[in-house]
Amino acid sequence: MGWLYRTLIRPRLFRRDAEAAHDLALRNLARLSRLPMGCQALQSVLGAPPLPVPLLGLTFPNPVGLAAGLDKQAIAVPAWAALGFGFSELGGVTWHAQPGNPAPRMFRIPAESAIINRMGFNNGGAEALAARLAGWKKSGRWPAHPVGINLGKSKITPLAEAASDYANSFRALRELADFFVVNVSSPNTPNLRTLQDRAALDEILAALQSLNSARKPVLVKVSPDLSPAALDEILELAGPRQLAGLIATNTTITRPAASDPNAARLYEETGGLSGRPLRERSTEVVRHVFRQTQGRLPIIGVGGIFSAEDAWDKITAGASLVQVYSGLVYEGPGLPKRIVAGLVNRYERSGAKDWSQVVGSAAG
Repeated sequence: MGWLYRTLIRPRLFRRDAEAAHDLALRNLARLSRLPMGCQALQSVLGAPPLPVPLLGLTFPNPVGLAAGLDKQAIAVPAWAALGFGFSELGGVTWHAQPGNPAPRMFRIPAESAIINRMGFNNGGAEALAARLAGWKKSGRWPAHPVGINLGKSKITPLAEAASDYANSFRALRELADFFVVNVSSPNTPNLRTLQDRAALDEILAALQSLNSARKPVLVKVSPDLSPAALDEILELAGPRQLAGLIATNTTITRPAASDPNAARLYEETGGLSGRPLRERSTEVVRHVFRQTQGRLPIIGVGGIFSAEDAWDKITAGASLVQVYSGLVYEGPGLPKRIVAGLVNRYERSGAKDWSQVVGSAAG
């Protein structure tokens, strides 16, 4: 399936604008999601082998999840489990509906297996997302894996009112997902990343937890551009604010050197960079968080995962679960199955008796 996608399907998709290709693929998955036999057909070809991971008070069928940003509007919710994902993170969603930044706002860099985006949390708002999720639940087509929601700040909301903005979204959605992710690390909403400051983040988490009577797991997604000291300040909130875990990491505003002229030109575009160039830095953040917390705070690793080897590196650095996005664009819909199959093989060869024994086993 990987060869077929890279050879026949990807060249056609890549002739389109990056956002247009994304929307086309998502619309097709949404259609399949609504067909009685659509997801069954996907599952029969692309379903992943079992590798269950208990975490966050939930059971994940396997440790490979869909990262936020791909299905912002939750239009293909049933498809993600059928594609072999062990969990999915929907959104980012904001309290107020917003169009996002002007197009073009997504750029592929094939020579680097990278993507730059400056989407800007384009979405229909939390109440619209709540209605769509309720519809999926009522239809009986809810996936048999944990579903998370990524919460962002509305662009029109002043930073001083950020906590109430996040709280409004959480209030609308808290009964409709298994876990929630506080996104204060996207580089595409003006000044959003200043909310990673300890005091600002503390206020947001306090507001959410005051509404969290069901004790849904709340995680924070951090930037790869934070210093170790800044990361440690966020970790200090884990206990006081009952933080369930960290997602490491979001996209980066840094740019690597590029020998390819077209890549160098595209690197001049503003926005967050994801894909292979982010792989090592995101793994460094995973390793740092694991060491600092002595493995007590669950970590979901994301950034540059294109293979089982990439996922294993994140896991042995300290991530209990991993997520993919850019890898799916470059490697195709068979990627979750291939990664999980590779992880099963590595896990069995490791001799470990429990998944927790491999998590952080190379963190040092």
